[in-house]
Amino acid sequence: MTGLARKLSLWNYFALGFGTMIGTGWVILMDDWLGRGGPLGAMIGFLMGGILLLPIGYIYGQWVRRLPDAAGEAAYTAQVFPPFVSYLTGWMMLLAYFIVCPWEAVALGKLAAYIFPQLDTIALYHVAGQPVFLSRLLVGIGLTAFLSYVNYRGIRASAVFQNWATSSVLGVFLLLVLISAHGGSPANFKPVFSHSSLVSVLLTLQIVPYFVTGFESVPKVAEEAHPGFPPGNFFKAIAMALLVGAGFYVLAVGAVSFIAPWQGLLGKRFATAIAFEQGTHSLWLVRLILGISLVALFQVFNGNFVASSRLLFAFGRRGTIAPAFGKIHAVNLTPTVAILAVAGGTLIGLLLGDSLLVPVTEVGSMAAALGWFAACISFFFVEPRAGLRIVALLGMIISALLILMKLVPAVPGHFTGAEWIALGIWLAIGLLLRRRAKTVA
Repeated sequence: MTGLARKLSLWNYFALGFGTMIGTGWVILMDDWLGRGGPLGAMIGFLMGGILLLPIGYIYGQWVRRLPDAAGEAAYTAQVFPPFVSYLTGWMMLLAYFIVCPWEAVALGKLAAYIFPQLDTIALYHVAGQPVFLSRLLVGIGLTAFLSYVNYRGIRASAVFQNWATSSVLGVFLLLVLISAHGGSPANFKPVFSHSSLVSVLLTLQIVPYFVTGFESVPKVAEEAHPGFPPGNFFKAIAMALLVGAGFYVLAVGAVSFIAPWQGLLGKRFATAIAFEQGTHSLWLVRLILGISLVALFQVFNGNFVASSRLLFAFGRRGTIAPAFGKIHAVNLTPTVAILAVAGGTLIGLLLGDSLLVPVTEVGSMAAALGWFAACISFFFVEPRAGLRIVALLGMIISALLILMKLVPAVPGHFTGAEWIALGIWLAIGLLLRRRAKTVA
């Protein structure tokens, strides 16, 4: 049986994990982050999120050492729970990755329209009261086709693209932090919280799962590690991606709030670019931020595309959906049917526009935490050593709290009717695709 290509190194895995996390949120959604927590509240929220998720990352590192399977959470839970539970766990985790793909395709159109306003001239139709423009659709379709081709050509081509994008984003971001440190003022930070300190941190913590989802994408391509790859390096890649990613968000909030008064950025699109324009009066810096935003968009789209296609491929290989999804290209050694399916689903999501993608994205945040919980509880049951079981238990508690923050009505920012409907539709699709076949261990 033809297997997946084995090409990936430690840096490739870090670039995948980091790139699956860091997209355009730090540019497009900065005003929302500051509105939730204020500078200090948002920074503490992201920092706490990164640290609290380390036990979960460690459990993933342990799992991938003993079970390097593209099915990830579905394979882990299959060791303990019935096949149906295993499948639903994997299906929910697929949503956490997949929803990012149409979201980023839509975001590219929005970013292009911000740079070139004349693109928003031909509105084809409206969804939930929001126009869907022809130019934005064409831009999103073009990016989807490009990344589909890159992934079809092979994991090495995808990894090289991801390495380049990650290095570029980190390099430019460090430059922005230095510019902010040199030209900003501590007075711009005040007030440091948008609400009370506890509520500010809590509101930020609610969105952390969505923005740091990606560190656990490393196990999805564990089968594609270079021959001789040390198993311990999987956790190194996971920890690097998690800590660098959380640190990235902390510094992003700090740099924006230091360079310009943050309250004046609330309700502004592309608040990061606006802040640096106000603080430096430099048009070239704004263009640089928008340019690197495009690169970050490409990397997060590609990272989640890889993770989504590998999960879908694993479902087909395990026989829980149509076996055709488990087919591998004889030459490129890539899961071509799964890649085409993710591309097709992305295009469908693109046609719906961002108004309908928002509630699905909220569900994706909860789905990621659910996948983390499933991985930890499964490890708790199979691991005999007390020390590791304590780590798994800690991961279970953390992920359970993140889930409850989205589901309990008393908590600010909980699911609304739209989110529950989106969850129901996703589960219904999963049930329709599921085949009653024997799960391959």
